[in-house]
Amino acid sequence: MKKTLKFRNKTTLLAIFAIIIVVMVVFLPDFSFAQDPTGAKTGTINDVAAATSGQPTLTEVGEQAGHNKIAINIMWTLIAGFLVMFMQAGFAMVETGFTQKKNVAHTMTMNFLIYAIGMIGFWICGFAIMFGGGFNLGSLGGSAGVIPSEYVVHLFGHDFGIWGKAGFFLSSKYYDVGIYTLFLFQMVFMDTTATIPTGSMAERWTLKSFIIYGFFISMIVYPLYGNWVWGGGWLSQLGANFGFGHGHVDFAGSSVVHMVGGVAALAGAIVIGPRYGKFGKNGEVKTIPGHNIPMAMVGTFILAFGWFGFNAGSTLAGSDLRIGVIATNTMLAGGAGALAALFYMYIKGQKADPGMIANGMLAGLVAVTAPCAFITSLSAVIIGVVAGLLVIAAIYIMDHKLKIDDPVGAFAVHGVNGAWGVISLGLFADGTYGDGWNGVKGNVTGLFYGDSSQLVAQLIGTVTCIVFVFIVMYVFFKLLNKIVPLRSKEIDEIEGLDIPETGVLGYVD
Repeated sequence: MKKTLKFRNKTTLLAIFAIIIVVMVVFLPDFSFAQDPTGAKTGTINDVAAATSGQPTLTEVGEQAGHNKIAINIMWTLIAGFLVMFMQAGFAMVETGFTQKKNVAHTMTMNFLIYAIGMIGFWICGFAIMFGGGFNLGSLGGSAGVIPSEYVVHLFGHDFGIWGKAGFFLSSKYYDVGIYTLFLFQMVFMDTTATIPTGSMAERWTLKSFIIYGFFISMIVYPLYGNWVWGGGWLSQLGANFGFGHGHVDFAGSSVVHMVGGVAALAGAIVIGPRYGKFGKNGEVKTIPGHNIPMAMVGTFILAFGWFGFNAGSTLAGSDLRIGVIATNTMLAGGAGALAALFYMYIKGQKADPGMIANGMLAGLVAVTAPCAFITSLSAVIIGVVAGLLVIAAIYIMDHKLKIDDPVGAFAVHGVNGAWGVISLGLFADGTYGDGWNGVKGNVTGLFYGDSSQLVAQLIGTVTCIVFVFIVMYVFFKLLNKIVPLRSKEIDEIEGLDIPETGVLGYVD
C-alpha cells in the first residue's frame, strides 16, 4: 500500500512538470513585453532638461551633456576614493600579520585610529594648505565664488608657491560638489601616507605619541609637500619657470604619498630604536617572525585591489579613457615585482618567503604609481622588476648594515620605491599623454624618449622630498619624545602592548 502511494506521488509531480514545460514552450514566445529589457529605448529627448519638454534648444542639450560628463567624473572619483579608503583594511592586515601575536590589538588600533585622526586633521587645515592655492577642478566642475589663495615667495625672477591659504574647515565658502569630491579623494590618499610609519614603528610605539604624530603629518607635513607637487606649488612649476620638462610630475603619488610616508617611517624608526631582541650583542640580526602570514597575504591582495582606485582614479575623470592603460600598467608592475622577488630568492638558493613576495608586489605597485599614465606595458614590467629587487636590497641594508628595525619593511617598500617610481617616470614616459600638464605644452616625455629635462625635474622633486620630510620628521619625533615618550616601557614591550596600551587582548587565548 505504501509503495503504491509513493509511486502515485511521483507520477503526479512528473505530470505537473510536463504541463509547465508544455505551457512555457507553446506560450512564452508569443508574450509581448511592455517594458524595455534591453535599455535601448530608455533615455530619450524627453529626459533632457528643457524649458519646453521634448524640445530642448542646442544650449540646453549642451548643458545636459556637460552636466552628465561632470556627473560621470564625480561618480568615478568617488568610487575610486572608496576603493582607496578600503586599502586601510589592507594595511591593517599586512602590518598586523607581519608583527607578533602579543601586539595584535595595538597594531590594529593604530591602523584604525589613523583614519579618523588624519581625516579631521586634513579637514582642519591640511586640505587648505595643500590645495588652497588653486582648486584644480577642471574635471569635477567649476567652483564659482571660490577664490584660491597661495603664499608665494619671489626668487630668481619667479614666484614659488609654498602653501595654500583657502579652504580651512571646508567652511561654507567652499560648499561645492567639486571641492567636496576632491577633499574625499585626497583625504584617503593622505591617510595612506600617515599609515606607513605605523609599520616601521610597530610593536614599541605608545598610542598617545602616535595620536599627536597623526595630527602633525596630516595637517602640516603631507599637505606642504603635496602643495608643491599637486597644489600648483614650486616643484610643479619647474617646467614653466625653468624649462625642466613639465615640472615634477607624480601622477598618483609615488613621491607625494609613498615617499613622504616612507621617509617619515625611516625617521621614526631611527628615533624610536629597534625592538628588544632584534639585534644581538655582536650586531647579529635576529628574525622576529610575524604571527599570521595568511592575514598579511590577504591584506596584500586588498591593497593591490584598492590600487586600481589609487592610480586609475587619479585621472579624476571617468571620461578619460586613459584609465584602461593606467589600470593595466598598475596590475603588471605589481605582478612583475612579486615574481622578481621570488626568482631572486630562488637564484640565491633560498625558499619562497611569502613576506618577501608580498613586499615585492607592493614595491612594484608603489613604483608604478607615478609613471602609470605615461608608459607602455613593457616599461611597467621593467619598473616592477627593478622595484622587486630594490625592496629586497633595501631590507637587507636596513637590517644588516644600518641596524634599523623596520618590522614590515615600510621604508624599503614605500620610501625606496617611491623614489624609484618618480625617477622612472623621468626615464620611461613615452610622450603619448599629459599635454598641458602643469601648464607646459606637449606630452610628458622621459629621457629614453628624448627629453632629459624631465628627469632633472624628477630628481629635484625626489631630493626635496627626502631632505624636507626626513629633517622635519626627525626633529618632530625627537621633540615629541621629550614631551610624550615615543617608546613603550620595556616590560610592556616584552609582554605585549595589547593590555598596557588598549586594555584588551587581540586574541583572548
